[in-house]
Amino acid sequence: MKTVHLYIALACISLLGACTDVIEVDVPEAPIRLVVEASLDWEQGTTGNEQSIQLRTSTPYFQNQDNPPVSGASVEVVNLDTGETFIFTEGTPGNYSIDTFVPILGNRYQLDILYNGERYRATETLFPVSPFTEISQSTEEGEDDVLEVNVSFQDPENIANWYYLRFQGREDRLPELYYIEDEFIDGNEFTIFYEKIEDEDQNIQEFQPGDVVDIQFYGISEDYYNYLQLLIDQFDSAGEPFSATPVPLVGNCINLDNPDNIAYGYFRVTEKTSAAYTFN
Repeated sequence: MKTVHLYIALACISLLGACTDVIEVDVPEAPIRLVVEASLDWEQGTTGNEQSIQLRTSTPYFQNQDNPPVSGASVEVVNLDTGETFIFTEGTPGNYSIDTFVPILGNRYQLDILYNGERYRATETLFPVSPFTEISQSTEEGEDDVLEVNVSFQDPENIANWYYLRFQGREDRLPELYYIEDEFIDGNEFTIFYEKIEDEDQNIQEFQPGDVVDIQFYGISEDYYNYLQLLIDQFDSAGEPFSATPVPLVGNCINLDNPDNIAYGYFRVTEKTSAAYTFN
């Protein structure tokens, strides 16, 4: 248990004027968890052989520091359809990589991690992504003309698909993320429009001619779609006055030996396509 001192300035309506009270609050310390960053993304047009996985540990809430790397773990991925095993080796602390991974659309993959004598496991299926059919720009008419980028793709007919779309301007600190389900667009061409709304407080500027935006589009599983939906919704509501306190989301990595000792993060296997668009 950690004691946190909160200094609260009280406007005392009295002859004494303003005063400051010190309140001691006992804050329970969360246990240190394994944090798994395992995104095996197969870029269209490449072999997808080179992949990497990062392992870290969580840090206490009130400590402003980077997540410490996890060294000495055993990390492997098994193709459950072919039986082939891919062993990831540690390079720099906490970074495990391979250059012989074989991605196969529709196959199921299992991540196995051995850390501190406990086994962690997650499974995912590699889903395809639809290629872009067009990337263009347009102007939203209003008080000021605002540039926006338009991304179109053709969704396959009669096949359930889930997508993850990521935009990031070259000068932007954070990306803009979208999750898409094809329930209402099945078999149709679909276009997403992305613009930046100027915000002086956040130092966000509208797109200007010459700006470049990087676009990444992923085919994902339904389970990852649901996880991503919770993650994005929690982030978007964090600044609202009556929003719930954000809590770490539990992904798909389970602890086989000690289920209560959960891991954070997610193991995903995706096909993706990327593009960079320059406004004119």
